[in-house]
Amino acid sequence: MPENVLYERDGRVATITYNRPEALNAINHELRQDLNAAWQSFREDDEAWVGIVTGAGRAFSAGADLRSPAPPEEHSFWEVPSLTSLESGMEIWKPTIAAVNGYALGFGLTLVAACDFAIASERAEFGFPEVQIGVPTIQGAIRMPKKVAWHHAMELLLIGDRVDAQRAREMGLVWKVVEHERLMEEARALAERLCKGAPLAVRATKEVAHRGQELPFVQAIRFGETMRRVARETTDAKEGPAAFREKRSAEWEGR
Repeated sequence: MPENVLYERDGRVATITYNRPEALNAINHELRQDLNAAWQSFREDDEAWVGIVTGAGRAFSAGADLRSPAPPEEHSFWEVPSLTSLESGMEIWKPTIAAVNGYALGFGLTLVAACDFAIASERAEFGFPEVQIGVPTIQGAIRMPKKVAWHHAMELLLIGDRVDAQRAREMGLVWKVVEHERLMEEARALAERLCKGAPLAVRATKEVAHRGQELPFVQAIRFGETMRRVARETTDAKEGPAAFREKRSAEWEGR
């Protein structure tokens, strides 16, 4: 994996790290491409059941790099939306954890909002500064009202000031605030807890939870029951009851 973003897997847990600390992990064209590749690797890695994303140095990500903007796309975004990374719409049904070690601004905060859990260092700060530099927040504006109450979302999106970790937790954006030195330990502990469930059942549940918010109730139930029937045919669905009867820990295969 290129050096702008690191992809490392330890057991069933993959860690994706923004690795441009000299620029507060600001996103330029090269980092953007590397981040897209890292999420693609995670989605396709059958041995990776849970993903943690964090930043090297003192920032998670300071957002877009205004000093080194990405070159124009070869096509119009209106016809070809970007679905190439988690924060920009890539569908990944494996559980994801944002371990926020410092500034999470702009696209960095959008990525936090795209994750299932956010654990923040006491040093973390969050914000959408776009309106203060004259541009709208788009993907953040789509994600944030689904993540926190409307007035909290509008505080972040329309004012543009940063909030600290405790305020982010009060908003419901952050699941837990921990001492800075314990951040990755806490993220890893959560990842291990998530690995205790059958991975395909976990992914199916997450997808139903996500799509169910967009569907009318009856259609959501029909979709969920279809997913249940598919999952019932997996090897893991047979292993779970067998392990229960035999009073042992289940040995999930992810198939």
